[in-house]
Amino acid sequence: MPTLLRACVAYLSVALPGSTLGLLWPSMRLSFGEPVGALGILLVFGITASVISSVATGRTRVRTGPLVAAGAMLTAAALAVEAFAPSLWVMAVGFVVFGLGFGAIDAALNAHAARHFGARDINWMHASYGLGAIIGPLLVTALLAGGLGWRRTYGLMALVQAVLACVFTVRRRGWRESPHVCLAGEDKPAPEQGTARRKPSAAATLTFTAVETGIESGAGIWGYVFLTAGRGLAPGMAGVAISAYWAMMFAGRVVLGPVAERLGSARVLAAAVAGVPLGAVLMAVPGPGALAIAGLMILGLAAAPIFPLLMLTTGQRTGTARMVSLQVAASAVGSAALPAGLGLAIGAVGARILAPSLLAVGLAMGVLYALLSRWSRHASGP
Repeated sequence: MPTLLRACVAYLSVALPGSTLGLLWPSMRLSFGEPVGALGILLVFGITASVISSVATGRTRVRTGPLVAAGAMLTAAALAVEAFAPSLWVMAVGFVVFGLGFGAIDAALNAHAARHFGARDINWMHASYGLGAIIGPLLVTALLAGGLGWRRTYGLMALVQAVLACVFTVRRRGWRESPHVCLAGEDKPAPEQGTARRKPSAAATLTFTAVETGIESGAGIWGYVFLTAGRGLAPGMAGVAISAYWAMMFAGRVVLGPVAERLGSARVLAAAVAGVPLGAVLMAVPGPGALAIAGLMILGLAAAPIFPLLMLTTGQRTGTARMVSLQVAASAVGSAALPAGLGLAIGAVGARILAPSLLAVGLAMGVLYALLSRWSRHASGP
């Protein structure tokens, strides 16, 4: 199995639980007798474990294959714990274990891809996460409609992940490094230039990463609640819409990866950052449910290439895994902290608050990206 295909399969497998959490949580919270906002508590536990795991992975000398295999084992064990969890706190243990496994997989794959993949391949790798997220909501919607509860659904995902963990363990020595491919039309900065850029913009880059991935995750997790409770769509239609959101993420990464190799990552990133608040505007304005779905699709398409291209440019600038692992940790913070905050807001105000919240955060992300671009130009100037 080629390295790129193996990386894609690993990313696809961990996408299933994350993309289905928003659909399963209404049933899960009723089983535990918890409010909607209790999901934020679980996300805090998961994010802490994921951040610790990501940072530790960036500092370890263990090769990619064993790290991915170990991460898959941990995620399989976590899903099994969650399937049988009798209370919210046992479920929190499962979130911790899953965070440890996901952080290891995420950091290992991104560090490997940043050093050895080009814009097209790294977008394909991240697109596989979107593919898993497309399959997940559709599968869960069908299973729930067929009477299969959330516990059996988690058990099924645990079984699939356990099988993949065995495959990754057997093939842990097969990760072959390919020659690094630079973006077409872009020169790789000299080491001293990369160092000059990294120091003043590191904190801003990590903040940008956290905000962007938080928007992706927040829209995916709470989009179902927003469309059903906020816009009155039928559950089946909302489930399909969430799958379509992840489909746009997948399509955007597949299509825009080759575009970035031709035009350069800076142009694609600028257009993508501008498209995120545009989608949030369509979600926020009053109108039929179809308008909100269209906005969600635009947001997914715009957000698609941002994170993988950011990982790639970081790898080209620094040539080390440490900064990449810090960005992965920042993405874990954002993808859990922002949805947790959105969950608290939805619990206090209502599901409609999601759209204006995404708009505000999207605009803030645009301002931050403009500052980063200006900073970068000054750092590379004469």
